Amino acid sequence: MEKIIKIFDTTLRDGEQSPGCSMNLREKIEMAQQLERMNVDIIEAGFAAASPGDLHSIQEISKSVKNCTVTSLARTHKEDIDKAWESLKYAIKPRIHVFLATSPLHMEYKLKMTEDEVVKRVGEMVAYAKSKCSDIEFSAEDATRSQVDFLARVFDTAIEAGATTINIPDTVGYTTPDEYYNFITEIIEKCPALKTVDISVHCHNDLGLAVANSIAAIKAGATQIECTVNGIGERAGNAALEEIVMALKVRKDLLKADTNIDTKQITRSSNLLTGITGIKVQPNKAIVGANAFAHESGIHQHGVLNKRETYEIMTPESIGLETNRLVLGKHSGRHAFNEKLILLGYNLNQEELDQAFIKFKELTDKKKVVYDRDIDALVSKQKIEIPKTYELEKYVINSGNTITSTTTIAIRKGEEILEEVATGEGPIYAAFKAIEKIIGKEMELDDFSLNSITEGEDALGDAMVKLRENGRAFIGRGLSTDIIESSIIAYINAVNKMIYASKEEK
Repeated sequence: MEKIIKIFDTTLRDGEQSPGCSMNLREKIEMAQQLERMNVDIIEAGFAAASPGDLHSIQEISKSVKNCTVTSLARTHKEDIDKAWESLKYAIKPRIHVFLATSPLHMEYKLKMTEDEVVKRVGEMVAYAKSKCSDIEFSAEDATRSQVDFLARVFDTAIEAGATTINIPDTVGYTTPDEYYNFITEIIEKCPALKTVDISVHCHNDLGLAVANSIAAIKAGATQIECTVNGIGERAGNAALEEIVMALKVRKDLLKADTNIDTKQITRSSNLLTGITGIKVQPNKAIVGANAFAHESGIHQHGVLNKRETYEIMTPESIGLETNRLVLGKHSGRHAFNEKLILLGYNLNQEELDQAFIKFKELTDKKKVVYDRDIDALVSKQKIEIPKTYELEKYVINSGNTITSTTTIAIRKGEEILEEVATGEGPIYAAFKAIEKIIGKEMELDDFSLNSITEGEDALGDAMVKLRENGRAFIGRGLSTDIIESSIIAYINAVNKMIYASKEEK
């Protein structure tokens, strides 16, 4: 009989700690709601003690999520636990996630604590957390470099104090699958109380083994996997949710385990996260990469045309990709557009539908055919838009290989139209300088990229701009068939996010 593995998603906590992956409040809520649509079991919404902004965002996520457990991370300090509980007070199913390091290396050099002191702290703080909330997870940081006998002692103490889930993380991605299997098996033998709670694992990908180690842990008895969409996370990232879920789905015969995940939401979740963070997955990424279901080799094409299973071990439809498509263009009506949205998995209210249809019609004036990815980009962008301090009114470019590029830009700020001219080594650079003149501030441009959403000469251009201020990155996106316009929109979007973030902090 197959067992159901709980999926603990930490995209909004560990994932957001990736360099350049910070999200604003609206983006976090949109991502949390998508994780709920995907039917993850637990959403780790953040680390409440990290900042007032983190605490507030966890509260707002707790209000918006109805069907998943929402958890906040906390160190073994009463202040952290108090803040975690405050952040979760609106959650229907709250969980406090408490952690403390247990490896000799961490205890000696980071904690400056003895084994007895660690055991005592674990017992006291898990019990304190339990006085606030019935669902408590305890994590032994750097567990895979800890002593098994000591871990068993720590886990006995945590369970006795009220922990309902015990996490055995590979914090620095150090272990290997066989070693991890044996390690967990030995801990369970030495700590029989583990059989009365959920056993969780949280694997990092420093050696590229996070997913393999997670699968080995399931075989050893783990009942919960901690992971992130697209595998984002600190350093080399975390175990990728989509890879674990589909490995269990495809190899159910061997692993005898499955999840509650709606796999048809995998592609959308991946694309949404990419759109928010600007961090794209490599084309050959398993499950969600652009080439995951692409076949160029003649031998492969022949095999797939005759029998899909010759080269595909899962179907594109199973992760939310459409193989047959409804082609939309300038003559398509509202009904056809709404049907396409439903097929893509969107459920918009009337106002959102009206706004999306207007943007769709604007796009059909520029493109002969509108593809699924065009619509996905339009709607995803619309649903996470922030208040617009500045909006592009118009621009004029004078550029060539024998003259210095000049850009004139007019930007709307409320009822006021602000206009400036700037020169630069290219039209986009000149446009960015003109925007800086308008807002009266020089920006630190950290990254800039342009990609086409779809194929063809009239492809929708997707521009990504990353601005940095006081060590924080702000991602802006712009969509247009004109790549200069999409670049300008992306830059203004990043500026607006920067302004929105400063208002959130006040």
